Amino acid sequence: MIKLINITELSKILNLVDPISKKPLNHVVRYWEKEFKQIKPKKINNRRYYTHDQVEIIKMIKFLLKTKGMTIS
Repeated sequence: MIKLINITELSKILNLVDPISKKPLNHVVRYWEKEFKQIKPKKINNRRYYTHDQVEIIKMIKFLLKTKGMTIS
C-alpha cells in the first residue's frame, strides 16, 4: 500500500511554516502545483494527497527555488 501525505504534512516536511504563527504555508505548495505540471496530487474528498515520488519532486523544486535562487520561469 502506498503511503499518501496530505498537504499540511508536506508543508511541515519542507519546512514551509510561518515563523510567527507556526502555521503551514500550504498556499506555496498549491501555487507550485499550478506552475509545475509534474505535481499532480490525488484528490480524495477534496483534500490533496501526495505520493513519495511527488514529495521528492517538490523537494527538488524547493531546493532549486529557495536555495539555488532560480526563478520559476
